[in-house]
Amino acid sequence: MRDVPGAIAKVAKMGYTFVEPAGYEDGKFYNMEPADFKALCEKNKLSVLSSHTGQALPDSASWEKVMTWWDQCIAAHEAVGAKFIVQPFMGREAYQSLDTLKKYCDYFNLIGEKCNAKGIRFGYHNHDKEFSTKLDGHTIYDFMLENTDPAKVMFEMDLYWTVMGGANPVDYFNKFPGRFELWHIKDKAELGASGMMDFAAIWADAPKSGMQYGVVEVEEYNYDEFTSCQKSLDFLNAATYVVMPK
Repeated sequence: MRDVPGAIAKVAKMGYTFVEPAGYEDGKFYNMEPADFKALCEKNKLSVLSSHTGQALPDSASWEKVMTWWDQCIAAHEAVGAKFIVQPFMGREAYQSLDTLKKYCDYFNLIGEKCNAKGIRFGYHNHDKEFSTKLDGHTIYDFMLENTDPAKVMFEMDLYWTVMGGANPVDYFNKFPGRFELWHIKDKAELGASGMMDFAAIWADAPKSGMQYGVVEVEEYNYDEFTSCQKSLDFLNAATYVVMPK
């Protein structure tokens, strides 16, 4: 059983100021009502910035059910005070058919419009396959950026998975400026541990990317999860090139 209150208290004590939960289900966050989870975070001087959740592209038979799910989901995130909802996946078929990928883009535009109506930004979080997979000559990530409406869909770029997919984040900041409102600031393990991530060069173009918030995530742990989170924050605090948007 997860000790959610204990975890919240520990990350707050480290110096983090917001969280991005990945525990939304059936109107609750880690089995807590939105108001209760919000109160827990606020008690520890944290806010709920964003949340990872979502639904695969529905077919006609499941469309109404999925739209009802989204209405409940958006209402719960509005209640918890989240600024963003981020979907971190697509169905396997989106990586196999350009037509299906286009349907996902249309679907994301629709969900983004629903989120906008409640004052929430909707976005998509990448992994490596969006860069390493091409369909009819189109790189999946590029196609998604080109076929989603910037007013309705933002992107949470996972810096590590972008590099692992063979791409350079800075190239995307230059090609699609302003689209990457959130970053997952990540390395292979704790930030700075691998030496493979050129965070200084990436940060130099942060304004062009449109980044508003950076979310620390640890992909692989060399220590217990709390020590790894602390080391990652220490790395950012010590990096002179790190300037967060005001």
